[in-house]
Amino acid sequence: MKIEIITTPNKMLKETGFGSLEACQSVMQSIHKIGHEVSLNICRTKADLLTVVNKKPALVLLAVKYLSIENGDDIWLAEYFERQNINFAGSLKDALKFDSDKVSAKLFLRSQGVKTAKFFTAIPGQFTCESELPVNFPLFLKPVDAANGNGIDDFSLVNNFAEYRSKLLSLYEIFKQPVLVEEYLSGQEFTVAIIKTQSKGLTTSIIEVIPPESSNGLRILGEKAKKEDTETFRKTESSELTSKVRKLAVNVFKLLGVRDFARIDIKMNAVGECFFMEANLVPGLTAGTSYFPKAMKIAHGLGYDSVIRMLIEGGVSRAPSTLIPMKDFYIPETILHVTRSRRFLNRCTQLIGWR
Repeated sequence: MKIEIITTPNKMLKETGFGSLEACQSVMQSIHKIGHEVSLNICRTKADLLTVVNKKPALVLLAVKYLSIENGDDIWLAEYFERQNINFAGSLKDALKFDSDKVSAKLFLRSQGVKTAKFFTAIPGQFTCESELPVNFPLFLKPVDAANGNGIDDFSLVNNFAEYRSKLLSLYEIFKQPVLVEEYLSGQEFTVAIIKTQSKGLTTSIIEVIPPESSNGLRILGEKAKKEDTETFRKTESSELTSKVRKLAVNVFKLLGVRDFARIDIKMNAVGECFFMEANLVPGLTAGTSYFPKAMKIAHGLGYDSVIRMLIEGGVSRAPSTLIPMKDFYIPETILHVTRSRRFLNRCTQLIGWR
């Protein structure tokens, strides 16, 4: 099967994706081991995408959500290839928007009865004193759409209005957009890798993520911890806890309309209630460090190649059949007169793929 991987060299992308070019190459190597014909495309323009379309691949694997066009609108890759009638792995654009916009995901899921931390968005000067804030301290501040812990550090946890105002201004100056302000949840933190396959249905891999303790005595899963890979991971042993986390993650997966795969982040409060935090629908796939393959390894003992095999299974199952349709296969009349042997005819049908 001919498979094309799409990525972009745009270093300005701050959202979720498979990762660096090296990560994409690792994915390509795994797909090659499976036995598919695969190539990696670094796309910069719409013309580059058209080149991929003209190759007529059986499956496209999107390592990023969109192609950023200078002085133009972003091209959402899922939407582009869907319009071109090209089969691709992963979710459709409507679901992917919930990955890019954490606020819309929270609002939608809350409307469906899913627990999320109380939150609001703010810009500097919007609130002038503590009594005006919609949610009580302690609060946690982070960018609305950034991934990989960008903008998150010990100062993200604020306990008074002065700390709140300082962190808000800092994030706003860096990201130039409203800041997400959440009720702080002090309980355990989990990430759940989910793959939907034709053969096994939903495979869920749950691990607890434990940030390193900082010099301030805090455990904040921020940019520094993720870059340095200093967080640790633990398989959930409690069947009751596992069931509770899995139920929420699977519910989110279905409600958001996710297709094929996702990574769902969940956190608990001080009394053990589970809350949805965010959904990553184009999860990182860097071998050895990204949470998605790490969760599959810790929870189920699956190696990287096995994870990639499962990751593309949904897309592979949707690929057009390479078998010759019965109605288009012509057997000359002279051959039919050679023998009427049922055994011969049965063998012929097996060889050409009739079922």
